[in-house]
Amino acid sequence: MPATHAPGLLQSNGPQPHPPTGINPEPVYLIPVKAKIALPCLALLSFFMNLQSETTSSKSPQAIVGGGCFWCVEAVYQRIPGILGAESGYAGGTSENPTYEEVSSGRSGHAEVVRLTYDPAKITYRKIIDLFWEAHDPTTLNRQGADTGTQYRSIILTSSDEERKDAEESKAEAQKKFKSPIVTEIVPLKAFYPAEKYHQDYYEKVGERNPYNSAVITPKLEKLEKKGVIPGAKP
Repeated sequence: MPATHAPGLLQSNGPQPHPPTGINPEPVYLIPVKAKIALPCLALLSFFMNLQSETTSSKSPQAIVGGGCFWCVEAVYQRIPGILGAESGYAGGTSENPTYEEVSSGRSGHAEVVRLTYDPAKITYRKIIDLFWEAHDPTTLNRQGADTGTQYRSIILTSSDEERKDAEESKAEAQKKFKSPIVTEIVPLKAFYPAEKYHQDYYEKVGERNPYNSAVITPKLEKLEKKGVIPGAKP
């Protein structure tokens, strides 16, 4: 801990320089006994507050979709009102706890997906799926633009019969807008594995410092904004 003379803080260990002659040193404050007791209590309170937040989030309904690179899908849905959270991850394959390298190799069978937590009072599952057809090209098999491989396949993973029904009906309605057949998989969710931390919130954190973002994600967002699919730049 760096040396400090702020009230309520303990000065750092080790020898301290003597003040020049004629200058009074500032007082050194020690942590009071009550504060020493309070610090672990505050840490415990913070723990339970975070736990409550996670519990509340887990109670909110979720949707899991994959439409190419998860950086792109995540960036689109983060701009949709009613979406409380977007988490990049892997699903639809067979291996447990896959790494990005394993998924990229195609050996895991997983697709890059995004788990969306949403507020049902502001957006429905059906609306999320309706937006999905706008967010990517569902007619290209195992490919989105220059990204190719089964990990980039179009996929919707459902957790109930109701979700599957909504997804199938939305797909049938969307097919009317496409000349080519929609190849999106609609399958039951078996497991979702969060992607590595550096993938999370990627576009927001990295922006156009990554040429992929400036070449692929930014133009897509601008296009969707002009079409009125998303409400504009994220505040």
